[in-house]
Amino acid sequence: MIRRLVVLGGLSIIGIIFVQSYWLLKTWDIKDKEFDQTARIVLRNVAERMSTFSKTILPKTDLIQRKSSNYYAVNINSEIDAGLLEQYLLQEMNKQSLNIDFEYAVYDCTTDQLVYGNYCSNKPVPEKEIVKNKNLPKFNDLIYYFVVRFPNRESFLLANRNMTLTLTILSVLAIGFFMYSMWVIMEQKRLSELQKDFINNMTHEFKTPISSIKIASDFLSNDQNLKSDQRLSRYVQIIKEQNMRLNDQVEKVLNVARLEKDSIQLKKEVFDVNECLKSIVNNESLKLKKDKIDYIGKDKSIYIEADRLHFVNIIANMIDNAIKYSREDPRVQVILSELPNRIQVSVKDNGVGIDKENQKKLFEKFYRVSTGNLHDVKGFGLGLYYVKNICDAHGWNLTVASVPGEGSEFIISIPNFNEA
Repeated sequence: MIRRLVVLGGLSIIGIIFVQSYWLLKTWDIKDKEFDQTARIVLRNVAERMSTFSKTILPKTDLIQRKSSNYYAVNINSEIDAGLLEQYLLQEMNKQSLNIDFEYAVYDCTTDQLVYGNYCSNKPVPEKEIVKNKNLPKFNDLIYYFVVRFPNRESFLLANRNMTLTLTILSVLAIGFFMYSMWVIMEQKRLSELQKDFINNMTHEFKTPISSIKIASDFLSNDQNLKSDQRLSRYVQIIKEQNMRLNDQVEKVLNVARLEKDSIQLKKEVFDVNECLKSIVNNESLKLKKDKIDYIGKDKSIYIEADRLHFVNIIANMIDNAIKYSREDPRVQVILSELPNRIQVSVKDNGVGIDKENQKKLFEKFYRVSTGNLHDVKGFGLGLYYVKNICDAHGWNLTVASVPGEGSEFIISIPNFNEA
């Protein structure tokens, strides 16, 4: 899924860059044509005024020639007064709102040289900042003409595209941030996969010694010589209990790993939930011994369609969670209720309870309710995460009702098999 998002994101970025580049080039081309058109209007008007002043006729062709993007020549069939030319240029550029610096020169046919005129600016510019180009190129096919050069044409066009450039810069920044985010996501995914593989491999490696310890402890517990020694028998019993607890934790990690590796494959079957819950409560009571677990069920068979193994695991996890967060004298109730179109299985305890803020995060992976500076609650924070995932896979509704200091109740709503 993430790889698909990366590919789609990459294609989107390429598309955005292409559109943005095309838009920039198109905008630049339009602005360049607008500038050229305005400059030609200014130069034509100046030529007409010069012609009127000298009472001559302008050439019908090649009146204005553009040698480069910022360099123009204007052909006039009369001698040119440089002072009058500068005056007309300033006036016409002001009329057309072409507020750009320019420099001009007049061709002297007697010396066959371009005589530099002046550098003109619509705003005061320090003399040292003005770069005058007094070696302007000539037009060999013209006799009476003047040239005009706009040295700041590029910066003038850019200044008129502030909004476009701002949007472009923002787009580039957004694309850069997106690419960085995708890189971070991919790197986090890679590290997460490495972490998962390590945990899974390590957990699988635990299974062999756990099995060996179980076999050895069972053998020792049946040894007649050890049975007669109360101290050694107690040590063997501690080994068995701790080995069982370690095995339960390993199974939880493996179950969660299976959930994340593949979509949950449920092996549904129809079974009597009443009898199943009785069996779970009996088994948990035997394991916990001193802890009190009550089952409040029905006197009849009630059937559901579910994955029996996962169902047993989630009820056992909920009971285990209730015991962990209970007081010195825990009281846990497993209650089976029958409603018109569904049944409810709830696990209720008299523990410390959970506040509203913690209830929002209760089913998150690795989340554990804070108990202050005490670290007497064991586990990885995977039990309720596993319960939530299995309920979602079945389409069941899982809710929690809790009051701090009064205990908690976890409720699973399951469609009745006859109603499903």
